[in-house]
Amino acid sequence: MSDVGDTVETTVGTVEESGILDAPLVIGGRTFRSRLIVGTGKYADNRTMVEAIRASGTEMVTVAVRRVDLDRTKEEGILYHLSPDEFFLLANTAGCYTAEDAVRYARLARAAGFNEWIKLEVIGDQTTLLPDVAATLEAARTLAAEGFKVMAYTNDDLVTALRLEEAGCVAVMPLASPIGSGLGVVNPYFIREIKRRLEVPVIVDAGVGTASDACVTMEQGVDGILMNTALAAADDPVRMAHAMRHAILAGRLAYLAGRMPSREIAVPSSPVTGMLD
Repeated sequence: MSDVGDTVETTVGTVEESGILDAPLVIGGRTFRSRLIVGTGKYADNRTMVEAIRASGTEMVTVAVRRVDLDRTKEEGILYHLSPDEFFLLANTAGCYTAEDAVRYARLARAAGFNEWIKLEVIGDQTTLLPDVAATLEAARTLAAEGFKVMAYTNDDLVTALRLEEAGCVAVMPLASPIGSGLGVVNPYFIREIKRRLEVPVIVDAGVGTASDACVTMEQGVDGILMNTALAAADDPVRMAHAMRHAILAGRLAYLAGRMPSREIAVPSSPVTGMLD
């Protein structure tokens, strides 16, 4: 486990906190300074999990309702270590394979003391973990009608993204590549088109493996990234969390700055006229 902890303080971190170079992220009427959302699964222990989450600078943390003990008093449980005063806890329907199950676990989360926000995930295939589009849309409509603020995990299909927005989702979350694959953004064109067409925030979810993946993904213009395995499965989750924190900001600022045109020939960086003999 890293001993980096919260001791790293850089100019990048200061800029991120001050918001000088970018507007905050607004989802469902709530404002966030960080554009990174992180999960809580797969860590070696709870101490490493908390240290990595803090190092990432995130404000929003997802919790899989179906896979954790909802009793906050048990020290061995995840929720014991995540104070709602420190983190905005986002219940997640991970592990659900039907719309009915997803709706049931969303309701259970709210009854257990979570807020009305839900990260909706309905898996359609156990091998690829790709979403069930029809079931996701069905569950999204039901939950939105019940007052939930739905952030829906989906594939990188524009039509599905548009339907989820129409269903009342406060954010749409297309995958960069399959869950846990670490392949990075496979179809940047589709991600850019989804962002261009939707009014609600677009948060890329799944497939980011390392800091360069996060930077490239943010350069597509999306509003943020949700990641879990990239941190938890790293050799040093805390150092990787620091890396992701800075990569998210770097990619976002690069997108806002606008990159130079790409050319297939060299172009001098200094003037070629008026040179001394």
